[in-house]
Amino acid sequence: MSRTSRTTVPAAAAGLLTALAVTCVGTQAASAAPAAHRGCVSSVPYTAGRDGYDTYRIPAALRTPAGTVLAFAEGRRDGAGDTGSIDVVLRRSFDGGCTWGPLRVVAAGDGDTRGNPAPVTDPRTGRTVLVTSYNGGGVTEAQIMRGEVAPEDGRRVFVQTSRDDGRHFTAPRDITAQVKRPDWRWYATGPGHAVALTRGPHAGRLVVASNHSAAQPEGSGDTGQEPRYYGAHAIYSDDGGLSWRLGFVDDSYDGQDNANESSAAELDDGRLYFSARDQNGASAGNRLDTYSGDGARTLERPYAVQPTLDDVPVVQGSVLQPRGTRTPLLFSGPSVPNARQAMALWRSTDAGATFVRAATLSQRRAAYSDLVQLGAERIGVLYETGTAGPYETIEFRRVRLAELGG
Repeated sequence: MSRTSRTTVPAAAAGLLTALAVTCVGTQAASAAPAAHRGCVSSVPYTAGRDGYDTYRIPAALRTPAGTVLAFAEGRRDGAGDTGSIDVVLRRSFDGGCTWGPLRVVAAGDGDTRGNPAPVTDPRTGRTVLVTSYNGGGVTEAQIMRGEVAPEDGRRVFVQTSRDDGRHFTAPRDITAQVKRPDWRWYATGPGHAVALTRGPHAGRLVVASNHSAAQPEGSGDTGQEPRYYGAHAIYSDDGGLSWRLGFVDDSYDGQDNANESSAAELDDGRLYFSARDQNGASAGNRLDTYSGDGARTLERPYAVQPTLDDVPVVQGSVLQPRGTRTPLLFSGPSVPNARQAMALWRSTDAGATFVRAATLSQRRAAYSDLVQLGAERIGVLYETGTAGPYETIEFRRVRLAELGG
């Protein structure tokens, strides 16, 4: 995953940036209904330095059956780094992402690291199911990958549920033994929304695109430096998140295509499309993809470079197949090949075989993102962005599907 090189801004400056954004688009009005009637374009649910957190990162979005938009993030208390005291936090919107309620802590790190939120709605019960990752706050990703940490401080996987539209969540429940192989070291869920299947024999299945690292095999030339052996996998539940199983495992570990932070979308034909970041891979490309035709149990082919997304740098991205008549598959990510900048949307009208850039949301610095459908005509993009650096705010942008063509 290697999410280092963070940039933060002082709280006062961050507040000014947010105030300017709100002034420009008029999104954070006191009354939700008037804001929606004005056709708001964007809002800023998270600003660095506010509510007791140095930085907010790793966005994930979900729209509940009641129409509430849930914006999850990691609240990093002591700095912008990937480890330390990190909570999973949430803000809710009742007007499609124009205004937001107060911040709530969903999973408290209490000095340790909780993150990589992957939320999904269980279609059978309507409950919100949230899968997250954990490690001890005093260890780093590199140490975990080198096998230098005790098991209790290593990466673990937890699940929580909400029965009341995200107001309250159950305590995190450890499911690591169900979904992590003993020889794996690093482990990450998503980040970004998970998928509930709606078609075929596996309808109702919850699927979380994930990734891991394995110990380097003997004779591989391991020098004690950060290993390169990343691989993608999926976990799934057929009972609304009560029990979990390990699905497909990308275990080539050849250093060519290192599938890392992953996202998934259910295509109109019922297959799953998986998109992944290529982390330290030797292939000429930063995005990888593949398909599953059996509900994430196996892959149709190994992960391979997606050449029509060659404008995307090495970064997490999100995919979404909006429900509707002839809607294209969408991908979100920065659009400058060598920088985290200029958040954009791509569309695919051939189930992910090729993508065409459909819109550039901003020229500002930008990094991680997540896509959510807001209704028949609109989607939302929850993404990291800023002026001096990409981690100053997390913005929510509302986009009409008609603007994306296809």
